[in-house]
This record gives sequence, structure tokens and C-alpha cells, in this order.
Amino acid sequence: MKNYFTEYKPFLFFLAKFFGTYLVLTFAYQTYLNEFDTSKFEVDGFTQLVAEQSKQVLSLFDSQSYTQPNLKESSVNLFYHNKWVARIVEGCNALSVIILFISFVFAFTGKFKQTILFVIAGSLIIHIFNIIRIALLCMAIFHYKHYQEILHGVIFPLFIYGIVFILWIIWVNKYSKHAKKTV
Repeated sequence: MKNYFTEYKPFLFFLAKFFGTYLVLTFAYQTYLNEFDTSKFEVDGFTQLVAEQSKQVLSLFDSQSYTQPNLKESSVNLFYHNKWVARIVEGCNALSVIILFISFVFAFTGKFKQTILFVIAGSLIIHIFNIIRIALLCMAIFHYKHYQEILHGVIFPLFIYGIVFILWIIWVNKYSKHAKKTV
């Protein structure tokens, strides 16, 4: 058994750091979410920010884009061309995706300063691309309503997870302790 742990120590250490970081961040996020009363249809501040920023991007293409609180559930309704096209719920804010991203980066630790800077920059990049994703999804749903399921369920999740995957590849190959150093 000792041989097993010695042989797989790097992998087990990676898993411990990944799941440890993931659990701590998920617990912190859940504690934050518990501050909002979903029975009163309260929406957390970050989800409201994402809805507002998505509306601002949509406003570049249509001045009649706006948001409205949903009176039947904890979400924000998003309107494009004066037509309701989407509801922004907590899962749309990409914080769970950012938590996954951060957990992976910490599991493949690099130098402390580089790790922190990459986590901040990567989280900001994910947030910006998530806003763009939501705006594009709303425009696509407005114009191609009959493709809503594939747009929302397949194409646009691939968009955001593709960004995360690219960031992970950059991290592992350029900044982590496992990156090959070029002279």
C-alpha cells in the first residue's frame, strides 16, 4: 500500500488540491447564495450584475433591450427588441465555472504570484466571455427560436467551456510547475 501512495503521490496530491480548493470555494459560494431568500424570489447580486452587463452588450445592437425582475422565480428576465428572450438564473453567472477553473489552476500550482495573477485574469476572461455568450445566445434565440434547445444546451455551453479549456492548456503549458521551460 505504501508503494502505491509513493508511486501515485503526484496524482493523489493533484486530486487533493483540486477537490480541496473546489470544496472550499463551493462552500463559500453556497454561503453567499444562502444570504438570498429564494422564496421571495431574491436574486443574488452577481447574477443581477451578469444580467445587467448582458443587457448592456445587447443594447449595442438594440436600444430596446432591458431587464426586469422575474416575479415568479429567482431570476432576471432579459428582453431584446422589446421581446422576452431569456431568464438569467444563478447558474448563468458562470461562478461555478470559475470555481472549477480556479480549482484546476491551484491543483497545477505554479509560482504564487503567477498563480494569483492567472486566476484573476482567467476569471475576468471567463466572466467577459460569459457576458458575450449570454448576449449572443439571446440574439440567436430571438432570431432562431426553434433552435433554442441546441443553442442553450449544446452550442453555447461549448463556448464557455472551450474558453476554460484553452485557459487550462495555457496554464499547464506556460505557467504551472509542470510547464516545459524554454531557454
